[in-house]
Amino acid sequence: MSGDIELHLPVEIAAPAVVLCLALGAYMSAAETAITGASAPRMHRLEQQGNKRAALVNRLLDRKDEAVSAVLLGNSVVNILSASLTTAVLTALFGAAGVVYATIFVGVLVVVFAEVMPKTWALLRADRVALILAPSILFTVFLLGPIARAVAWISRGFLYLLGVRAHTAGAEEHAELLRGAIEMHGEDKTDEDAPAEKAMLRSVLDLGDRTVADVMTHRANVVLIDADAPTDDIVTQMLAAPYTRLPLYRGQPDNVVGVAHAKDLFRAVKAAGGPETVKIADVMTTPWFIPESTILFDQLEAFRARHEHFAIVVDEYGALRGIVTLEDIIEEIVGDIEDEHDVIRRGVVKRDDGSLICQGTVPIRDLNRAYSWGLPEDVATTIAGLVLHEARRIPEVGQIYAFYGFRFEILKREGTRIAELRIVPPAAIQAT
Repeated sequence: MSGDIELHLPVEIAAPAVVLCLALGAYMSAAETAITGASAPRMHRLEQQGNKRAALVNRLLDRKDEAVSAVLLGNSVVNILSASLTTAVLTALFGAAGVVYATIFVGVLVVVFAEVMPKTWALLRADRVALILAPSILFTVFLLGPIARAVAWISRGFLYLLGVRAHTAGAEEHAELLRGAIEMHGEDKTDEDAPAEKAMLRSVLDLGDRTVADVMTHRANVVLIDADAPTDDIVTQMLAAPYTRLPLYRGQPDNVVGVAHAKDLFRAVKAAGGPETVKIADVMTTPWFIPESTILFDQLEAFRARHEHFAIVVDEYGALRGIVTLEDIIEEIVGDIEDEHDVIRRGVVKRDDGSLICQGTVPIRDLNRAYSWGLPEDVATTIAGLVLHEARRIPEVGQIYAFYGFRFEILKREGTRIAELRIVPPAAIQAT
């Protein structure tokens, strides 16, 4: 009598059991892909709209590690069980050769029906599949969660021994994910507005990285009015300027003492019957000074909180650097906004050969946004400032510089300032 015990599993029982294991494996594979591929922002929005299944998906996303561990554990168990059952039956039928047959048979079934097909389906419709499977996945996590947590704890222990530290994504990583999603927007080229939308979304994110010094109107271009001038002269200057608010100084331009609003001044002049008896001190408002290092997002919030549209920008010594308005910050997001009173001065003329004739005061950011360039914006604000930074000297008219793949030719200089230059982008250089 032999001491070996042979287990003979009837095909009538083994076949349905293998099919059940394959079905459970397919479910686990689809669940894993759906949870890892579901869009958290979309689920959050659906939950806010009252979708109860979206709320369940969000619960799973909050415990994504545990949910994925549970379905992976379940998937491994059912796949191993299906292989064991098939091996037992085929070994009983074909002897040792049954192991080979079982490996091939189960391998094909598992790969095709329990892995590739369900994962492909879930990957193509991750949000929909997640909504469908969310209740059953929560039940799976409830059943297998404790074991999955134990397995995850053991795994992390081994990773720790290998020097791998588990950490959650930080703010910078989340920002990079968001920027990557913005760059992917409109890649199918079916949306003609996608480039403009991408530029606006990028600009919104940049509000936290840029300062008012990047968007302000520099003091060289600010219209300043002497507060001690006759009111009639002040009215004339206000009418000639294309702005509704103008800063007033006393003694020297750095000593800004107030801000005059055209409507307030003209209303006072009309009420008095003429400018002769109007005192500008009674009309002007107290200036609002802000440091040039103020972050744009903070300044936007400050404009909203104070219900003001105009601020005087000063440096660390209190010297006047320029002015910034609410419109300047909005234009940083949506691009240039021009009305019938704006002085339209683009400062850029594109030539047939692909080069550009550009005023030195044109902001680098405007060029990057208009022509999809990648010139650095952290070393200078204007294109003239960038050339000066790279040249390390005051260039002469006719000099040509090459950096960042571009060619810059100095066409005009006013004193020590670069007034006009010719820019040849890389595409135009290659064409020649």
